[in-house]
Amino acid sequence: MKEDIGQTILKYRFANGRTEKRNFKKMKSFSIPSLFKSDLISRVKEVRRLSDKLKKNFKPSVFDFGSVEILLSRHFGFCYGVENAVETAYKIIEDNPQKRIFLLSEMIHNPAVNADLLDLGVKFVQDTYGNQLVAWDTLTKEDIVIIPAFGTTLEVHAILDKIGIDLYAYDTTCPFVEKVWNRANQIGQNKYTVVVHGKPSHEETKATFSHSQVVTPTLIVKDLEQAKRLAYYIRKEKSSQEFYEEFEGQYSQGFDPDKDLQRIGVVNQTTMLAIDTQEIVEYLKAEIVHFYQLEPHQITSHFADTRDTLCYATNDNQSATYGLIAEEADFAIIAGGYNSSNTSHLVDLCQEKLPSYFIKSAEKLISEKEILHFDNKNKEEVLIHGYIPQKAKVRVLLTCGASCPDAVIEEILRKLVSFFPESKDVDEVVENWSLAQN
Repeated sequence: MKEDIGQTILKYRFANGRTEKRNFKKMKSFSIPSLFKSDLISRVKEVRRLSDKLKKNFKPSVFDFGSVEILLSRHFGFCYGVENAVETAYKIIEDNPQKRIFLLSEMIHNPAVNADLLDLGVKFVQDTYGNQLVAWDTLTKEDIVIIPAFGTTLEVHAILDKIGIDLYAYDTTCPFVEKVWNRANQIGQNKYTVVVHGKPSHEETKATFSHSQVVTPTLIVKDLEQAKRLAYYIRKEKSSQEFYEEFEGQYSQGFDPDKDLQRIGVVNQTTMLAIDTQEIVEYLKAEIVHFYQLEPHQITSHFADTRDTLCYATNDNQSATYGLIAEEADFAIIAGGYNSSNTSHLVDLCQEKLPSYFIKSAEKLISEKEILHFDNKNKEEVLIHGYIPQKAKVRVLLTCGASCPDAVIEEILRKLVSFFPESKDVDEVVENWSLAQN
């Protein structure tokens, strides 16, 4: 199996003229299904884009409806990789009405998009946790299997290749995810062990781990706390057996902590919090420098000089969220799929500052008195009473993750405003705001 995977990685990277580098400078426009679009939100985004082409202004857009004021994040919603994946999936469905179409797992972490794809007859081979929903031996070379934006593992590539399914024609892996794979490959070729900062169960992290471990020893760390526990093994203060128990399921086959932690480099799941990844990088670097007593010019002998591997959209959304929570407000609404990593991190940022509610759609706004909020820590929906304070003017922060359609944000905005009977008309306020920005 390992030989099959090794052959697959070479075919996957170089077959049909596919190279390891993509042109990130020319971002194409996408045709997204109308049910996910919002003319209202598109207008707001375009006004902000024209007034801030260099993306230096992270202050939110402020809409005053009278008794309620809504502050909309500078950056939110579908990113390049998501738009590419969604457009590609719908184009495949349109062009192949007679074929069976499968998705390896959820296209993106958004319930509205995945539900619509299911309604159109697409079937998921696995769920988001990797549980098999469709047996591999029921697939044929005539079937279409779409690789989602997160990418997939080389083990899955080998299975599809053996069946005879085209690995390249229906691959919607985000180019920024591939960029991380390429970085991990470069690090590995230079004899560094790759440390992946990510969630071990997340599809993207599993894919990155799979691609990296073929080239070099690879290890996943979930957070700074786990990175601190890793430092015991870097300093050789704990045994290999303890390492295998503590990091079970997170290291590549044959990993030797005594040898493989002497030279390391850090890459990440593209949707992690930038500040968290940076903390892990700086912490591990400091441990390496101290243990090996390195001078500044010697650091790269043990610690790879890696640039940030977060995607541009994750950076923009996180920076905009910092700009959003810098404003005074009564509470925040964050929209997105409950299993969306990048959305969960936005929730965490907001919750540090003010009461924040994580919802996947406007339906979770039950009334002006009740909201069905997803508790990110306990992984369950909780009914919250009295979330809107009783005051003359309420201020609300509003944002969403990179896999949340603009249509969802518009529905939430309109429903929030409807809870205030004396509020101004939404379209009129946005129109006047747009004119005032010119």
